[in-house]
Amino acid sequence: MFFALAKIGFFFLAPSNLFTAITGLGILAAFFARTRKIGLGMAAAGVVATFAFGLSPLPSLALHVLESRYPPLTVDELPRVDGIVVLGGSIQQDATMELGQPVLNEAGERITTAAILARLHPQARLLLSGGSGALLQDDRYSEAEATARVLADLGVDPARFLIEDRSRDTFENARFSRAIADPQPGEVWLLVTSAWHMPRSMAVFRAEGFEVVPFPVDFRTIGGQELTRGFRSVSAGLMRLDIAAREYLGLLAYRLTGRTGELVPGPSPAPPSPGIGSASR
Repeated sequence: MFFALAKIGFFFLAPSNLFTAITGLGILAAFFARTRKIGLGMAAAGVVATFAFGLSPLPSLALHVLESRYPPLTVDELPRVDGIVVLGGSIQQDATMELGQPVLNEAGERITTAAILARLHPQARLLLSGGSGALLQDDRYSEAEATARVLADLGVDPARFLIEDRSRDTFENARFSRAIADPQPGEVWLLVTSAWHMPRSMAVFRAEGFEVVPFPVDFRTIGGQELTRGFRSVSAGLMRLDIAAREYLGLLAYRLTGRTGELVPGPSPAPPSPGIGSASR
């Protein structure tokens, strides 16, 4: 039930959809004498919001707050690695399986980085987590299945894979992954996902008792001029704003429903010790 409500709820709350709906309803209301002023006001508000958020640096600022919670790690900062959890959300699984070649989206670094980490840590297992996030139709293939195909093509031994192909959202990613990984005391597991998605992911994995080391990838902001510079198109700004809004709403919803124990997750007080990773290659 939560999965369906979350999907439907964000469809209406996504800023790009919300601004469009306000504008459309305002135009419609303006055709009636009793609601003309209200309608014109709504339409104007929708248009102003669309351009204000779509062309300004505000979406980048909102996303940068999320991405700066967990700074990027370098290989030399990694501890000994026993396992690598790779979250889905970076691949078009049906197209990948049917075309026989990778069809990745903007979060494709989750897969390419997993391949690099697998090469640097040949003893580590790779837990590929992701079923289907579709609400209205069932995909023929899971994200984990398609990711395994791509990683195998990149030279990673399939014998190292642990496949979690039932999860539909981040909460189920964590719950099902922990059951499959069965992490033992002293083991070190990396979590690979997009930087903007890392705060919610870490909160859920902690709540499920699966202690992981965050390895954020797919950074959309790096600070500097982009935080004071707008976008060249409204669609680009709204796309980034939608990503940020989904994560902020997800953090709030997960906290209110008890899926996490913290609203604004941050790094644990004991970061991994630097220099250990080079000894495990």
